[in-house]
Amino acid sequence: MIIIPGSKIEGYRVVRTVGLVRGNTIRARHIGRDIVAGLKNIVGGEIEEYTKMMAEAREQALDRMRAEAESFGANAVVDVRFSTSYVMGMASEILAYGTGVIVEKDA
Repeated sequence: MIIIPGSKIEGYRVVRTVGLVRGNTIRARHIGRDIVAGLKNIVGGEIEEYTKMMAEAREQALDRMRAEAESFGANAVVDVRFSTSYVMGMASEILAYGTGVIVEKDA
């Protein structure tokens, strides 16, 4: 499966659009991570625990988007974007979305 943030895939042409595909996950913070984050907030620097958590959430959202695209018969997703939103005090949503398409190699 080809997943790309642009609308064109070099060497391929879109033969059919299957529609919007998306995948999401909602992640809650962990109290242990919050303690470490609080300490980092005092001294400054990257909060690696949250960086790792958000990277895992993005990958899970992409995996779910890919699965939905495949269920619609797509072999590529173009115009892929991410969105985040605050859900509640200690949880955030990551949404990956794009246009599911069927592509063929250029002749």
